[in-house]
Amino acid sequence: MPSTTEQLRDLVTTGVHDRVYPGAVWAVGDATGITDRGATGLLDPARPDEPMEPDTIFDVASLTKILAVWTTIGTLWQDDHLDLDEPLGQFWPDVAGHPLGRVTSHQLLTHTAGLPLRAQLKNLYGTDHDAIRTGVLHEALHREPGQAVEYTDRAALILGYLAEYLSGERLDHLATDRVWGPLGMQETRYGPLTAELVARCAPTELDDETDTHLKGTVHDFSARLLGGVSGIAGAFSTLDDLALLLRYMLDPAAAATPAGFGPEWTRESLNVHTGGLEPARGLFWHPAPGTDPADQSWTHYGFTGTALWLNPKQSRWAVLLSNKLYYTRSREPLAQVRDRFREIVFG
Repeated sequence: MPSTTEQLRDLVTTGVHDRVYPGAVWAVGDATGITDRGATGLLDPARPDEPMEPDTIFDVASLTKILAVWTTIGTLWQDDHLDLDEPLGQFWPDVAGHPLGRVTSHQLLTHTAGLPLRAQLKNLYGTDHDAIRTGVLHEALHREPGQAVEYTDRAALILGYLAEYLSGERLDHLATDRVWGPLGMQETRYGPLTAELVARCAPTELDDETDTHLKGTVHDFSARLLGGVSGIAGAFSTLDDLALLLRYMLDPAAAATPAGFGPEWTRESLNVHTGGLEPARGLFWHPAPGTDPADQSWTHYGFTGTALWLNPKQSRWAVLLSNKLYYTRSREPLAQVRDRFREIVFG
């Protein structure tokens, strides 16, 4: 029978041949670090002499919600600056007296806050950053909090604003100071990237305005509208940096300098917090599709083609980074690769 390495290499390479993505990098590890890794395909199909490399920089899309929002909210919770069950309006003047004031941070983290669903910020609030922030924080709710699990990017956007209010720092500075810097995640940052870093960056979707694929500039329009720094998307990272975060989550003692959050935040987050509501959710993490929450295979995906998995029960983690958005917005082909990747790694 083929080894795990052979199975993963064949699976990810088949995805290149089937044009699921131009290229991909992957790694598997435990509390000691990376135990297996690989890279396959091209950085950019328009440049067949440039292979995908292990140090490729990716627009991680919604993994920003984990890297910048979940982590920094964890630092605030860890330091007793945030009670997850206290209604926001009781301590945040910007939302006091508005519908969002009845919502808790816990409901935002579990996508049970009743927020409006997907919508283009520009169409609702214009292009001024302050007007967008005010519009988002003062918008009416879609439904009563706690009634349903409904994923919306607004939850991360609001939590990012909350982290900035409580810390007095902009989200990119807060994440760098409290998490990315201490863990040695030197390649993780918000864009736009410098010209030197753009050369190592995997391109994403075609930009209608320039007729070129975005590279080093966040693909998400709302994040771009906000200058590239938001809770929704905007972070860029590498395989090795993501491995540092996942290893720390399994064993904080392995880090030379601890991040601002500790094992209590990880344990709190990797549990079902939605009761009998479906789909089950932890705190921004969720059980991998098709798995029982008791299996402890927790995951988070990014729209550009990125994915993280963490299984505390097995003390294992995995990362799969691709730029599938170069070809398509369709989710299904990559979903099949992700599901099989998880099965190979975690069983």
